Amino acid sequence: MLHRLVVNVRLFLQGALLTYIALFHWLQPVTYLASKIVMPLVQILFWTMLGTYATGSASASFYVIGNAVQLAAVNGIYGVTMSVGGDRWAGTLPYLFGSPANRLALFSGRGFMHVLDGTLGVIMAFGWGGLLFGLDLSHTDLPALALVILVTTFSTSGLGLFLGCISLVSIETMFINNTMYFLLLLFSGANIPLASMPGWMQAVSWCLPLTRGIASARALIDGATLADVSPMLLGELALGSVYILVGYSLFRWFEMQAKRIGRLEGF
Repeated sequence: MLHRLVVNVRLFLQGALLTYIALFHWLQPVTYLASKIVMPLVQILFWTMLGTYATGSASASFYVIGNAVQLAAVNGIYGVTMSVGGDRWAGTLPYLFGSPANRLALFSGRGFMHVLDGTLGVIMAFGWGGLLFGLDLSHTDLPALALVILVTTFSTSGLGLFLGCISLVSIETMFINNTMYFLLLLFSGANIPLASMPGWMQAVSWCLPLTRGIASARALIDGATLADVSPMLLGELALGSVYILVGYSLFRWFEMQAKRIGRLEGF
């Protein structure tokens, strides 16, 4: 029993690292660094300047915080989805389905490195917010904010694992990713206050990752404590776990269907 646990943990960690390296092996270090530095800068600048133009400079922190946390979706949606779907495009899906390895360790490991990398991207975005727009973190419980960022990145990666399963049966992977990313921009409360949304939009918002994470980050930066945001944080964690379980169930079902009809790469 202990030996099997050790094997599965090793499989999880090695799979997480190798799939992450395989996804970015074609990138030069300068290109990767640009994606970590320039993209957060562009998103923070665009939405904060647009928002303050419409509502006034006093609302700058609203847009900085919302878009900084929303950047967790870059890794959670694009990175994780491509890590799962990459096996199909690289032609390694038959080897994956033919291996005796623990499927849950293989599947969940696809998102591990992206949680860490996505957290780094959010921290970078907060840095730009403080540098360019004077975001005040003097009343913030920084360890609690770090936990919120980590949990939010985990939940978006859970959604990414779910979408990654869809990429196994669809050739429209980037269309699905782009659609979901911009839906999260619209529904998460990053740029539109939840209270100003119609009731149906608010209902959808609470079923998606990021909504609780963004609200928690704003509350912490306004001076709330970890205990104050714990219900929302636990909700975000639970939501991410649900997406992972649904995604894993789809992954296993697709595997069974692929083996049944004998089409491992195009079912």
